[in-house]
Amino acid sequence: MENHHPENLDEETLFVVSQTFKALGDPTRIRILHLLFTNEYSVNGISEALNLKQSTVSHQLRFLKNLRLVKYRREGTTLYYSHDDEHVMNILEQMIKHARH
Repeated sequence: MENHHPENLDEETLFVVSQTFKALGDPTRIRILHLLFTNEYSVNGISEALNLKQSTVSHQLRFLKNLRLVKYRREGTTLYYSHDDEHVMNILEQMIKHARH
């Protein structure tokens, strides 16, 4: 059985975990990820659905994409974003349920 003491976490794992929590620590990113939980959206679609500036959405999506929390597919000139990590999405949904409890 694997040893789960903190001193056994490598630097890369610590970095990824802390960056993921940093991503989930921002209300705008939480709103975007929550929106992407069930459907994919273009930047314009996210902007309209959440009443955010397109530049804000693009900036946050870039941050989330770098952490591999969102992915996109291209259709013509439009990019459609969706979530890319079921584990993180489950944690997010659990935290939302917890907050509403």
